[in-house]
Amino acid sequence: MMLRQVRADFDATTLVVYQAYAPAVAEPALREGRFVAPFSFGRMTWIKPSYRWLMHRSDWGRKAGQERVLAVRITRAGFEDALGRAVSTEGSVEGADVHVQWDPERSLRGAALNQYSIQVGIGRDLIRTFNDEWVVGVTDLTPLTRRIADLLRAGRTTQAQRLLPPERPYPLPKHLARRVNADG
Repeated sequence: MMLRQVRADFDATTLVVYQAYAPAVAEPALREGRFVAPFSFGRMTWIKPSYRWLMHRSDWGRKAGQERVLAVRITRAGFEDALGRAVSTEGSVEGADVHVQWDPERSLRGAALNQYSIQVGIGRDLIRTFNDEWVVGVTDLTPLTRRIADLLRAGRTTQAQRLLPPERPYPLPKHLARRVNADG
């Protein structure tokens, strides 16, 4: 059985989640420090504490509409609030404010690893709270992402590995770990 563990870059009050967007969405968010139009407040947005998983999903920021890689720093209280409302995508999610799914964590080369990473879908009824109350800053990781991808293409995996954002096991309260089916 693969380990289900939230790994993230976090401090005492915040943690980083990653998202990839088209420049039209990313640039205004970077200017404002939170999401603004043309970001869609009418549909679910998925946040990912795993940088490597997002790199797998966005092909290192090369997929159309995912060219800009953002580190979105949110409050831990907000993240934990979201998890407290979460419903697994493995069951019925109708009417849920937050969806959670676990996908295989990825190596730098995209191979599935023997652990799962959490993806958290913030529903449209909670997106304004996410944006207005939980987001504390947005940083552009596109240049770093390009550098890591270039190093990987050049076969310099060890150097690429050193540039990854620091992620470590997040100390989920037991009731939240049970709710999202995370391993202790």
